Amino acid sequence: MRKSAALSAIALAGILLAGSAIPAYAEDIVIKLWARADRSGPLRAGNIVAAAEPLNAALKAAGSDKVVKVQVHEGPATGFDADALDILKAFAVNQGPDVYVAAHEWVGEFAKAGYAMELEGFIKKHPWAFDDMIPVLWESTKYKGKIHAVPQDSEIRMFFYNKDMLRKIGKSEAFIEGLPDQVEKGQFTMQDLSNLAKEVVDKGAAKIGMIHRPNAGPDYLMTFAAFGAKFMDDASGQLLLTKDAIRKGLDWYAWNANNGVTPKNNTSMTWDEIQTAFKTEQAFIFHQGVWAVGEWQVGDAKGNTWPKDAAGYFKKIGWIHAPAEKKGGEPANLSHPIVYVVNPKSKNAELAALLVAYASLPYYNTKHAATTAHTAITYGQKSMPAYENAWYLQAATPMLARSTFLPNHPEFGRYNAILFKALQGVETGRLTPARAMDFLEDEMTNELKNNLKVVK
Repeated sequence: MRKSAALSAIALAGILLAGSAIPAYAEDIVIKLWARADRSGPLRAGNIVAAAEPLNAALKAAGSDKVVKVQVHEGPATGFDADALDILKAFAVNQGPDVYVAAHEWVGEFAKAGYAMELEGFIKKHPWAFDDMIPVLWESTKYKGKIHAVPQDSEIRMFFYNKDMLRKIGKSEAFIEGLPDQVEKGQFTMQDLSNLAKEVVDKGAAKIGMIHRPNAGPDYLMTFAAFGAKFMDDASGQLLLTKDAIRKGLDWYAWNANNGVTPKNNTSMTWDEIQTAFKTEQAFIFHQGVWAVGEWQVGDAKGNTWPKDAAGYFKKIGWIHAPAEKKGGEPANLSHPIVYVVNPKSKNAELAALLVAYASLPYYNTKHAATTAHTAITYGQKSMPAYENAWYLQAATPMLARSTFLPNHPEFGRYNAILFKALQGVETGRLTPARAMDFLEDEMTNELKNNLKVVK
C-alpha cells in the first residue's frame, strides 16, 4: 500500500472511532459476510477476509483496541440471482449480513428494501481507496442516481475477429490493424461489420461469418445498445422497451441470418460447437467476452493451437466494440460487475464499508482479477506485475470506457429471456422482425406489467 494511503486510512480510522466510546480492553468486532460459494471467484470473499489485517493495523495505530474479525457465510445457490433471493430472505427474518457480494443488477432491489447503504459520502471521505476507480463502473452501482455498492470486479465483451481471414481476402494491414480505431471513431458501423463478415464467407475464407452464444445472456445487450436501446428509465425505475432501437437490432440479426452471415441454427448449437468453430477457423467473428481468451482461445484447446503470447495472439486475432449504428455514432460495450454491498442497518456498517475499501485496493483486487480473467476496477492495477502478465486483461481494460450495464432491476432476467426468444425467432426465420416486436410488446407487457414502460 502507498504510504499516503496508509496514513489516510489511519486518520480516517481515528475519525471513525472518535464518535464512539473506546473500551480499554480488546473488543472483537465480528463482521458477517455473505458470499456465494463460487470456485471461480474465491477471492470475492477472501479479499474481504484479508482486508481485516490492514484495517486492524489502522485501528491499532489510531489507538483503538477493537479487532475486526470476518465471519463468512457461503451460500449454496448456483447463481447470483438465486443467491440474491436467499440474501433477501435472510434480511426478512433479521438474519442479514453486514456486507455481501451480489451481481450489480440486484443493487436497486436491495436499496429499495433498505438493505444497501448509500455510499456517496463514504466514497468522498476515502479517496485513498476510491479516487482511482474506473469512473464508468460506478454507473453499475447506482439506484436513483446514488451509489449503493462498490464494484468488486469487471469484465468486458467484444467481437473477436480473425485477422488471417482478412489477409486471405486481400485486406491491407492498415485496414486490418486499423479496424478497432475505426470502430472507436464511429467510422465503421454495425452494417459494415455484417458486410465484412459476408465478404469473408463469399470469398471462401470462412464457412461462418459471425457466431454468438446459443442461449439467453447479457452479451446481446451491447448489440442492442449500439442501436440506441436503453433498458431502464432512471426517473421511474421501470424497465424500458425502446421499440425503435430494439427493432433495429432485430433487423440486424435477421439480415445476418438471411444473408449467410450467422447460422440460422446458432441458438440450437452447443457451446462446444460454437467455440470450436471459431478456434478451428471455420468462423470469422465470435462474440463473447475477454475470459474466453484465457479459457480456450490461447494454447491447445477446441481442436487447434493458437499463440499464448500477446504479440502472436494479436497478430492473429483482433477485438472491437459493437460498432455504431450510423457513421459518426458511438460504439457500445458491456460489463457485468459483481459488487460489494453494505447493510446500512448493521451496527458495524462503517467498519464493514472500510473492509470493502481495503479489499478494493489494487493489491487485493489484482489477485482476484489475474486468477479469474476479470478486468480491473482501478487504473492503478494496470501497473501491478500480475496484471501486466495477464496481457489480455491489460489489452481489454481500455475497452471499459465504452461499457454499458444491465439495469439494476430484479425483473430484468425475465425481460432478457423474452428478448432472447424474439432474437431466436428472427434468426431461425420463425418470426419477421415486425412480428417479433409484436411478440415482445405483448409478452413483456403481460409478464412485467407495471415494471415495464414501453416507448417508441
